Amino acid sequence: MPTKTATKDAKSADEKMEKEKDDMLAEEDEEEKLPDPVCPPTEVFLHSLPLLSTVDHYTRLTANTRTGKRVVGILLGHNVNGKVHCTNSFAIPFEEDPKNQSIWYLDHHYLENMFSMFKKVNTKEAIVGWYSTGPKLKVNDMEINQVVARYCVHPIYIIIRVTDDRSEGLPCTAYKAIEEIENEATGPKMTFAHLHTTLRCSAMEEVGVVHLLRDIQDYTVSSLATQVKEKISSLRAIESKLQEIRDYMELVADDKLPLNHNILYTVQDIFNTLPSLHHIRQSTAIAQEVNDQTMVTYLGSLLRSVVALHNLILNKFEVKRLKEQQEEAAKKKLEEQAKKEKEEKEEKEAKEKEAEEKKAEAEKKPAS
Repeated sequence: MPTKTATKDAKSADEKMEKEKDDMLAEEDEEEKLPDPVCPPTEVFLHSLPLLSTVDHYTRLTANTRTGKRVVGILLGHNVNGKVHCTNSFAIPFEEDPKNQSIWYLDHHYLENMFSMFKKVNTKEAIVGWYSTGPKLKVNDMEINQVVARYCVHPIYIIIRVTDDRSEGLPCTAYKAIEEIENEATGPKMTFAHLHTTLRCSAMEEVGVVHLLRDIQDYTVSSLATQVKEKISSLRAIESKLQEIRDYMELVADDKLPLNHNILYTVQDIFNTLPSLHHIRQSTAIAQEVNDQTMVTYLGSLLRSVVALHNLILNKFEVKRLKEQQEEAAKKKLEEQAKKEKEEKEEKEAKEKEAEEKKAEAEKKPAS
């Protein structure tokens, strides 16, 4: 009979699944709305296909070289009330001088030809921005953004980090160009501002990603080790974000950065959502729940090890049985061969004896 805790967990799981289903339906309805390319971007939803295309683009161009130069491409998608959905992308020829970043080349004729071909395949997709492999902002990024702005009103710029630089969190960062006035003498200046980025995967893309992960998944690592690795990665990401918050607060306290009330409100909301662990009852409940989950994982790993050892012992017995059968069959074959040779020898001796007797009888007949 299920306990109250199990019933409560089942209800919460059902409510969570229903909520996720409602969110997915709401997102699909939102994506079906008419795009509004004039609306300034406020949030970016990056799908898995542009990420895979960027990795493929970078790998093909830098596979035989060790320069590690960045690659540039165009992002396709649609803008719905400021929410930019990046669903596709394509690479474009790009070169820049590593010593002088103000010298660069981007083939906009190739861009126009490729976009016209993509437009024939999917008329709903439009140019929403561009991407590069960074891994950081560079001097000529604003000039490239102005070139892309010829093909869309408010282009976004996404830096996709494809190299293994041991960075935690999302592998991409989105920006948009805004005007900022540093002082009244110089006037407004174009600069990049961060955009909230969310990785999204449609149902069709999810099937492809699952098949891709099957090929690159390391089956030699146990599920327990994988879970521990994921926990460590999450904790490192949280640590890096907390360090950024701490550095910002110290710079504001030292009057090195101006005070931003929106950031302080967000930080306050983060701390307000933290659970109050100083209560003995709540901390005990959290510890018990963590211990129960860890115990289930440990028992599962232990059971799998016992089953593996049992299969190993059965395999040894099976090998031993097959070896004994082979030895017995070989021994039986040798016995049959020896018996056959013995019978052939006896038959041969009998024939020789009979031939000698006939010969002796033939010699006695002429004498008589």
